[in-house]
Amino acid sequence: MAMTGKYEQVSNENVEPFMKFFGLSDELIQKIKVSKNIYEIVQNGKHFKLTATTGDHVQHNEFTIGEEAEIQILTGEKFKTVAQLEGDNKLILDLKGIKSITELSGDTLTNVMTMGDITCKRILKRI
Repeated sequence: MAMTGKYEQVSNENVEPFMKFFGLSDELIQKIKVSKNIYEIVQNGKHFKLTATTGDHVQHNEFTIGEEAEIQILTGEKFKTVAQLEGDNKLILDLKGIKSITELSGDTLTNVMTMGDITCKRILKRI
């Protein structure tokens, strides 16, 4: 499907406030910033499997569009959310007051997270 693929993070902007909000230590934040970050998405219709590899940490999440699911973040904390899909290329999640919009354009995956007046952006390229 449209979003299926493996992506490597090539840049990020303003990500520290989000990591601090979720309780990550300064040491872990620095480790994440210098680690190779790989994201793999497998989309089968409305069902998604996401695998995020950050350094030696691997995180797996699965959900189906329109159905409540439990999403685990890097800290191990879990949140219930209902994923939405706009068109074939825009995935929307709300996690603990943070709106996450992931959009695919060509071979570029852009993730924008907004919490109040703070926004961060991650850019990933298909590999």
